[in-house]
Amino acid sequence: MGNRKRTISNLVMEYFKNHPNQDLPHGPVVDWVTNEWLKDHSHPPRDPWRAIRKLHQEGKLIKVKKGIYRYSPELEKDIETWDFPPKVKEEILKRDGYRCVICGRGIEDGVELVVDHIKPKDKGGTNDISNGQTLCMEHNLMKKNYSQTEAGKRFFIKIYEEAIANKDEKMVRFCKAVFDVYDYFDVNGHIPRPNGETKKNQEKR
Repeated sequence: MGNRKRTISNLVMEYFKNHPNQDLPHGPVVDWVTNEWLKDHSHPPRDPWRAIRKLHQEGKLIKVKKGIYRYSPELEKDIETWDFPPKVKEEILKRDGYRCVICGRGIEDGVELVVDHIKPKDKGGTNDISNGQTLCMEHNLMKKNYSQTEAGKRFFIKIYEEAIANKDEKMVRFCKAVFDVYDYFDVNGHIPRPNGETKKNQEKR
């Protein structure tokens, strides 16, 4: 029945690698990936264009302009040390049963799987098997979005400090309420509240 282990990202990269150093619109790429996917599956692939965008975000494709991408073999050599080696990635997928460790869905469910660093590389994470986990695209994106809560808290700290300087009591109260929500759900507690503000003593539901 063909190779059912070829993921959407694999197919996207296969197309780009067959057309190195060419500026390619995503339309023909999506069409080709869809045709290849349907050779081994009874349903169309889910959002191949998202896989193209993700590969760009990972540094594997160059975005020339909106909807146009390019694959450079030289660029891929630069990121080989950043990603899991192919053999390690396959071991992680195999260990996790080719399913997302959070929701349990796999390729047969029509979802794209990725191998994720539990501890990010930019925070000292390694490319060892023990630092990898299989996630679906949805939960991989969700994990990345969690880091945005840190940026959000720092942003509200800045607003709070400006509100204090401007004696804007309404905005001060609003920011304090936001900090209370962070504390209530125990999110980003490593970022201290501003100006010696302490956690609001409240019972959790």
